[in-house]
Amino acid sequence: MAVDDNSAAASAKLPFAEQITFFRAKLNLPTKRWNDILKAAHDRAFIVAGAQKADLLQELRQIVDSAIAEGKTLQWFRDSFDAIVGKHGWSYTGPRDWRTRVIYTTNMSTSYAAGRQQQLQRFEYWRYKHNDSVQHPRPLHVSWDGLILPKDDPWWQTHYPPNGWGCRCRAVAVTPAEARRAGKMEAPDDGTYTKTDHNGVTHTIPKGIDYGWDYAPGAPGNKWDPDYNRYSPELAEQLRKHVEGGG
Repeated sequence: MAVDDNSAAASAKLPFAEQITFFRAKLNLPTKRWNDILKAAHDRAFIVAGAQKADLLQELRQIVDSAIAEGKTLQWFRDSFDAIVGKHGWSYTGPRDWRTRVIYTTNMSTSYAAGRQQQLQRFEYWRYKHNDSVQHPRPLHVSWDGLILPKDDPWWQTHYPPNGWGCRCRAVAVTPAEARRAGKMEAPDDGTYTKTDHNGVTHTIPKGIDYGWDYAPGAPGNKWDPDYNRYSPELAEQLRKHVEGGG
């Protein structure tokens, strides 16, 4: 049965092989904006928005790796981040505490979710579990709490948690007997909304899910078709080998 932890911080204290392997399989990818790549592309690439120098990005990756593999705290991450920023003279955007929390919690929660995704494949039914300890619960996330669906239900393709910045929801396994006792459940249709990005592309997103989070980290079959022309020839070749070779 999948372990149900209460937060990204809690999962950081319980690293497991699938979580670590998922993160370490990523390729460093310099970007200007956080949404230069979206959804399943994050399964294959490690980014920190605005970190475009290879050595800077690599050092940031190393402290994220340590946080995941060794259960380092957010305060440790912040101290390490400060040292790297000072060394490279990086002028990042946003307040320091907010920026470090986003980098830390996003990588913790998505790597955790991807690792659990692999473990959950052994079970036929999954249950959505809302974390009731959050200060500002999202109403739709609360409404999904307890929902049991087959693992191959299309709903999980967009709603497998986390479903937004700071989301602490989890998917946990249930046995066939538990699923039978719960009775047949249908995936809810809560509608959609649209978001137009900086390139003028309009995205249609299920309500209750933040822009860019409507995907299942680590899901089998996740694919990414990069625009190689956006990158230098050297990086494009590395990226091509990484993507076409399976990462």
